[in-house]
Amino acid sequence: MRLFLYGILFSLVAQATQAQTQSTRVTISGYVREAASQEALIGVNVYLPGTSTGTTTNTYGFYSLTLPASDSLTLAFSFVGYGTVTRTIAFRRNTQLNATLTPGRELSEVQIRGARTDEKVSESPQMSQIDLPVAQIKKIPTLLGEKDVLKVLQLMPGVQKGSEGQTGIYVRGGGPDQNLIILDDAIVYNANHLFGFFSVFNGDALKSVELTKGGFPARYGGRLSSVIELNMKDGNREKLHGEGGIGLIASRLTLEGPLTKNKKGGSRSASFLVSGRRTYLDVVAAPLIRAQSDGQTQAGYYFYDLNAKANYDLGNKDKLYLSGYFGRDRFYVRDKEGGTNVGVSWGNATGTFRWNHLFTQKLFSNLSLIYSDYKFQIASDETSDGGQDNFLLRYNSGIRDVSLKYDVDFYPSPEHSVRIGLQSIYHRFTPSAVVLKNTDINQFKLEAEKIDVIESGIYVEDTWRPSNRWRINGGMRLSYFQQKQVGYLRPEPRLSAAYIIKPDLSVKGSYAIMNQYVHLLSNTGIGLPTDLWVPTTDRIKPQQSQQVALGIAKDFTNKGLTLTVEGYYKTMRNIINYKEGASFLLIDDPNSADNVRWEDNVTAGKGWSYGAEFLLQKKVGRFSGWAGYTLSWTQWQFAELNGGRPFYPRYDRRHDISLVGIYELSPRITLSATWVYGTGNALTVPVGRYNAYQPAMLLPSYANIPNYIQPLLQTRATVEDYGTEKNSFRAEAYHRMDFGIQFHKKKKRHERTWEFSFYNLYNRRNPFFYQLESVSQGQNKPPRTALFRYSVFPIVPAFSYNFKF
Repeated sequence: MRLFLYGILFSLVAQATQAQTQSTRVTISGYVREAASQEALIGVNVYLPGTSTGTTTNTYGFYSLTLPASDSLTLAFSFVGYGTVTRTIAFRRNTQLNATLTPGRELSEVQIRGARTDEKVSESPQMSQIDLPVAQIKKIPTLLGEKDVLKVLQLMPGVQKGSEGQTGIYVRGGGPDQNLIILDDAIVYNANHLFGFFSVFNGDALKSVELTKGGFPARYGGRLSSVIELNMKDGNREKLHGEGGIGLIASRLTLEGPLTKNKKGGSRSASFLVSGRRTYLDVVAAPLIRAQSDGQTQAGYYFYDLNAKANYDLGNKDKLYLSGYFGRDRFYVRDKEGGTNVGVSWGNATGTFRWNHLFTQKLFSNLSLIYSDYKFQIASDETSDGGQDNFLLRYNSGIRDVSLKYDVDFYPSPEHSVRIGLQSIYHRFTPSAVVLKNTDINQFKLEAEKIDVIESGIYVEDTWRPSNRWRINGGMRLSYFQQKQVGYLRPEPRLSAAYIIKPDLSVKGSYAIMNQYVHLLSNTGIGLPTDLWVPTTDRIKPQQSQQVALGIAKDFTNKGLTLTVEGYYKTMRNIINYKEGASFLLIDDPNSADNVRWEDNVTAGKGWSYGAEFLLQKKVGRFSGWAGYTLSWTQWQFAELNGGRPFYPRYDRRHDISLVGIYELSPRITLSATWVYGTGNALTVPVGRYNAYQPAMLLPSYANIPNYIQPLLQTRATVEDYGTEKNSFRAEAYHRMDFGIQFHKKKKRHERTWEFSFYNLYNRRNPFFYQLESVSQGQNKPPRTALFRYSVFPIVPAFSYNFKF
């Protein structure tokens, strides 16, 4: 009997001990890196196999999970394109567990197998978000062989393309100014080279690219339509590595490696990255220009990029990052005989200093100091034979930011992942600054007043798993704007949710309010450097959008496919546009009797956009790519444009299709192709033209001159009639196929790749612009007027040589 009682007592004590152990919750955290380079990996899935419990790594590769203590814990790490790693440990106290992942492809002469990944779009509360692997971007054929992040994003549903070959991004009815483009936390205001034909982002320097079109998390603010977040590589921590390429118009080189190696058992290490790119159009064209001008004229154009980054681990709790981007475009003409020098230049400079600090295993913070500067300049000089300046013109515009950003990630439990942060940006705008000197009229100098404003935001968001079926991301952002004449304080609620119907299938919805306090004035809408950034003022209100979206998400896990179908409706208020006939060459003269300011040249209105998007995507495997389709409608309405009636903006497209395929024929040969189709642009074209007469000279009493004398004092001018409706003409449909083939060869110390590509493979003459022309009808017949279509890019072959070591 006594033994029986002892047995019962022992059993109760054991059960109590086990319950106490299970009720004790401890934390496991760490960093996930790539095995070869020790680069931090963003968005890695960290989970308990066979359960829905898990989390993902943040921008710096950090994760944290708080779980019941146990004698044995199995944790899995999975990421697209990498092999899944499983670790089993004793889990009785707080534990730090770092993991390294290796690319999950097994290459052989006859077979390539894609890595399985447990990442499921159906289990994420976020919708309207697209993550593009940089390795996939490098395989897609583009114009002149220059790999371009923004042009690849144009191939996604919901993203409309600009004109032929342009990098313009128009997301769900929004303009190019409504995209928040950030590189290592720094805002890039003009992301274009070569007047919009290439972007400023060198793919060799990038680690990740992510596009968010709706359902914005609360940590993002300041734009209406999209967030394009790019992160630069940290630099290889293990060994010196380089890659580069030589193409038709530009060459590039990237070097990365350790500054100090992590000694065995130590926790300190440092690495660097330097990446540069430059065109040589000016070098190639210079001999031809000099030959045609007898050596009297020099002209050219070039652009360059420079990315640099350094990082240093101070230990397990502190990490420092310093990164920057510098780029410039320059076009110039020098006429020695005429004494004329003309130049146009524009460029960006950014710098970011970041400090990561781990307070506890549940609390991660990042402090960022950020600098961003965009400038546009026109210079024209004329000198006399004596060397004196007869005429001098300087035109400048730009925007400069200095900002402070602080973010905290808190992981209280597997059900909650909380983010809190704030950011304050000090903007300095130069809408237009003109310096003019003319010796004939003595000297005239005028500089526009610089405008200083403060834009701030504070946010909190929580990714919550209330049950096995629900995934919710909810948050609130409070934005604040202060200019000397006016101030705004506006709340911005955000909500995204997913309901998991069954494994691999979910229904999603989102709602977001966004405010935008900076505006872009554009005559063309294609992102030229003449576009002006201006702030909200007492006369120009902030832009605001509301967007709601619903959709379904499906994972075909055994095939590596994901399918998303979304419908959205978005409204936009206080969007601005130039008035008819207004120009970017503004002169704000405070001494003028009219006191004309840039606000007098713009008009405010509203817009709305709605549609549906379809995306079937495969990121890894021997065959990868996607198929996307967009059905959409966008309209704008301004009181002072089109008689106050709604009209379709230039890049409204009813149908937009993109097909992208990448096929690894063998370890040595990669084939890629894209095909795009889009409804034609909405344009305003002349419907006819006529002759009009105007005075040949300025005469104050012209109306009193006899009628038979007036024709002698008049000149004839041709006037084009544009009708009454704005953008009432539809251009022909746009479609094009691109094709590329890469030949790889691995040698003992390096790898080389020859690439050959064809832009517009079947030589489609897509419309670039339309113009009225006179067409002869033979003798004794008046010419007729016809509308002609002009194209710019026929089939364009390209080749490049790329290398790695």
